[in-house]
Amino acid sequence: MFEIEPLTGRCGALLPEAVHVCVGVSPFNGYFSAPRLLRLAEWSLRRFPYVHFFVPDTVAAYTLEALGYPPGRARHKARRQGQYVHNKICSALRELGVPDPDGLVLGMDRLERSPRYTTLLNEARLRFRRDQGFRSACLEASHWVLDQRLPPGTSPTAEQLHGAVRYFLAELPLFADAGGIAGRRPSFFAYHQRVPFLERFFGRELGWEPADTQGFLVVRDPAPEDAAAGLREGRPADGALAGEAATGGAFTGGLPAGGVATGGLTAGGLATGDLTAGDLPIGGLTTGGLPAGEALRARR
Repeated sequence: MFEIEPLTGRCGALLPEAVHVCVGVSPFNGYFSAPRLLRLAEWSLRRFPYVHFFVPDTVAAYTLEALGYPPGRARHKARRQGQYVHNKICSALRELGVPDPDGLVLGMDRLERSPRYTTLLNEARLRFRRDQGFRSACLEASHWVLDQRLPPGTSPTAEQLHGAVRYFLAELPLFADAGGIAGRRPSFFAYHQRVPFLERFFGRELGWEPADTQGFLVVRDPAPEDAAAGLREGRPADGALAGEAATGGAFTGGLPAGGVATGGLTAGGLATGDLTAGDLPIGGLTTGGLPAGEALRARR
C-alpha cells in the first residue's frame, strides 16, 4: 500500500511503540486526491490505534498573501480550500466505517483552542525571534516553499519570507509534539516528503527539539518496480519496517486494527485549483488532549 521510512534512527526506534499517527494533508496540493486520501486513511487506521489528520487550513492564507493575493481574498480562498480538503478526508473515513470522521480532522480553529498547541506555538515564535540559527532554518523552509510557486528566475523577497514563515511556524507544534496535542503518545507525524528543516529538527541539530515521544514518518507510494515485484512475490507493497507488520488489501466494513490521529504538514506547496464542498462542523480540543470519542480506539 505504502512505503514507510522513519526520518531518523531515533524515529525508527520509536516506531514499534507508537500508538498514534498524525497525517499531514496540505491544502492546494494535488497529491492528496480522494483515492490517495482513502488509502492513507486505510493504512493509518490499520497500523495505529489512534489517528488524526492535520489540515493547516486558514494559515495557508499566509502563503497566498506572500504570493501576491490581497489579505481578504487569501483568507477566503484558504478557508474554502481547507473545507474542501476536510470534506474529502471525512468522506474517506466514512467509507471505512469511522462513525465520527469530523473528530479525526484537526484544522486551525480546533488547534487554537488546545492549550498544548498554544504553548508549543508560543515556544516556536519565541525561538524564531531569539535564536538566529533557528530563524534562518525556518526562513529557509519558507524559501523552499515559495521557490516552487514563484516565476522561474525569481526569488522571494525578505518581506515575502517573513510573511510566509507564519504558516510554517503554525505547523511546527504538530511536528514537535502531535502526540501531546492529541493526548496519545508515542506518536508519529506522517507526510509523503522529506523536508530539509525536519531532517535537522528530528536530528536534534537546531536549538529546539521535538518531544522524546514524537517521531516523523515519510509515507509514500512504492516505486513502480517495487510494487510490481511485490505482486510477483505475493507480498504487500508496504515493507515491514522496524518490527511493524506489513498490511495490504482492503477491508469490507468497520474500523480496521488501527485508530485515529491528527495530520498535516507541511512545507508542501500550493497547486492549482480551488475546489470546495459544503461545510462540516468542527469540534474542539480540551486541556487533556482530545475529548472522549475524538480519538477512537479501533474495533478489532
